[in-house]
Parts: sequence; structure tokens; C-alpha cells
Amino acid sequence: MAGFKIGRVSEDILRELTAILPTLKDPRIAPLLTIVRIELAGDMGHCKVYVSAMDGIEVARESCEGLRSAAGYIRRELFARLDLRKSPQLHFIPDDSIAYAADISEKLNDLGLIGGAPRTSDQKEP
Repeated sequence: MAGFKIGRVSEDILRELTAILPTLKDPRIAPLLTIVRIELAGDMGHCKVYVSAMDGIEVARESCEGLRSAAGYIRRELFARLDLRKSPQLHFIPDDSIAYAADISEKLNDLGLIGGAPRTSDQKEP
């Protein structure tokens, strides 16, 4: 029963965080920042938020610094938007899964496994 509630609250936090992130004005936070996943502790006191940027892991790390400085504002907004007894402490962790997936997709495309025939060395990229 507790696992169901934690899963439901995690989805609520994810939904609200995706709505809160575009409102932040910190220049360190990348405009194309994506929340990959959320891990909420069993007592709902701590929440790990894995974020990824399309521009790579360095941009994600810099964005995490901006998010850490805005964590108080984000917690207050979460508490106001969700009916929680207490707002979890947020831990922002950079993740490079989007850049990794884009790299794999590009390699598969070059091999011809996605999107048609393989590209030869004398063909130019579009």
C-alpha cells in the first residue's frame, strides 16, 4: 500500500516540477532541461531528481547548480501545489541519458539500421 502512495506522489512531483522549471529565471538553468526520473524516499522526506540536458553533461551539471540555489523556491511551490504533509528535500543530480541516447541514435542511423540505407564515405551529410 505504501508503494502505491509513493508512486502516485512521485508522479505528482514530476508533473509539478515540469511546470515549475520553465518559470525559473536563473541563467545557469538550461532552457531544454528534462527531468529523467524521480526517486522519492519511503518517508517522503528526500527526493532525488535526475535531470538531463540536450547539450550534454556539463550543461546538466551547471543547471543542477542553478536548481540547487532555487531549491527553496521549488520546495515552497511544490508544497503550495500539492497537498502534502511536508515538502521533500530536493537533491538535483545531473544525468547524461538524453545525450547518450542521441549519440546511440546517430550511430544507428549511420549504420543504416534506422532511416534507410547506410551512408558511405563519399556521401555528404544532409
